[in-house]
Amino acid sequence: MYDVATNIIECVHCQQKLRVPVKMGTIQVTCPKCRSQWLVFPYRLVDIAQGTSEWHEWRNQGLGASDAPAIMGENPWKNPERLLKEKLNELNSWQNDAMRRGIELEPVARSSYERMTGIKVRPVCLESNQFNWLRASIDGLAHDGSSVVEIKCGESVYRHAASERQVPQYYLGQLQHILAVTGLPRIDFWCYLPERPEIHLCIDRDNNYIDRLIKREMEFWQEFMRRR
Repeated sequence: MYDVATNIIECVHCQQKLRVPVKMGTIQVTCPKCRSQWLVFPYRLVDIAQGTSEWHEWRNQGLGASDAPAIMGENPWKNPERLLKEKLNELNSWQNDAMRRGIELEPVARSSYERMTGIKVRPVCLESNQFNWLRASIDGLAHDGSSVVEIKCGESVYRHAASERQVPQYYLGQLQHILAVTGLPRIDFWCYLPERPEIHLCIDRDNNYIDRLIKREMEFWQEFMRRR
């Protein structure tokens, strides 16, 4: 794993300064002075609205979850070289009608997830504390950071999830990327289409895959910085 750095933080109760490891996971901290305990998350929230021009700029300054399948060679529509050219603004990224419809349905799907699971979530943008280029635009993160959901509203992914009860291979990198950023042990995969039964799959964290993912993403980012 890549736990090589430390952060200086202040106790939330007595302001005692503490040195904590920067990990790809949530850690529980105990203050040696006042003995209070709290959780330190492996990411920071970025105050930016998804879908805005500022968000597109922020997203292009790092690697997001949707970049992971291409980098891992699991995206049948985009290879690492095309992704690199898009990041370098040598090629335009594209969005088809199905993708636009999925974005439009996402708020309704998020509400259905909250209603069915009882978990209140919000869309957020996150940056890893360990690697500032490691980012994720989250469809739904619980307010206490304890759970995360990825929402899909497409016909083909719905058919696959309904028939196979599995996540399509080309989304696995995206899910593990989100788990790498959030440090959580699992992620909910929520498929939604109007007037059809919702599909809820739970995907566990795969640390071996995440190790390979971070290595390849780091190599990709270094190549991007070299060619920029």
